[in-house]
Amino acid sequence: MVDDSPKDDPPPFEQPFGDEDTKQRVYGAVLHAREPMSAAEIAEQADCSVQSARTHLSFYADLGIVVRHEGRPVRYERNDDYFEWRRVNELARENTIDELQARVSELTDRIETYRDEYDAESPAEVDVLGFDAHRIDDVYVDLGDWATAVEERRFHERARRKAAGSTAPSHS
Repeated sequence: MVDDSPKDDPPPFEQPFGDEDTKQRVYGAVLHAREPMSAAEIAEQADCSVQSARTHLSFYADLGIVVRHEGRPVRYERNDDYFEWRRVNELARENTIDELQARVSELTDRIETYRDEYDAESPAEVDVLGFDAHRIDDVYVDLGDWATAVEERRFHERARRKAAGSTAPSHS
C-alpha cells in the first residue's frame, strides 16, 4: 500500500520532535518552553533521559543559548538575548547599510501611521475594547503588526549600526 499522506504536514502534537536526534530535541524543548524548566521536565518534553538532557543543556549553557538558574532543581530557559544577537548579526551580514537604512525608514513610516491612526505612542496604550465589536479583530491584527514593526525596526537599526561600525576605518 502506498503512503499518500503529505510529507509537509506538521508532526503529531504528541511528538513534535520525533524525527530529530536527542541534541535537537533538547534544543527544541528549550526553545518552546514558556518558563524555566528542570532537566527532568526538558527530558520529558524531548523524550530522552535526564542525563542526556543535562549533557546537552550544559553544552547549550556554555554557548549562551540557554540560561542556567541555580537552585533545587536547577532550571534552564532560552536566552532571548542570544537569539536577538544572532538575528542582528544575520541582518548585518546579509544586507548592505543602505538596505538596512531603507528598512528602518519603511518600518518607521509604518509605526508613525499606526501612531496617527490610533492616537497612541505604542500598541500597549490602545484600549481595544473602545472599538466597535465588528472591528476588534482588525484592531488586534494592527496592534500585532505595529508591535512587530517596532521590534523589527530595533533589530534593523542595531544591524545598521553594527554594519556601519564594522566598515568604519580603524583608529589604530
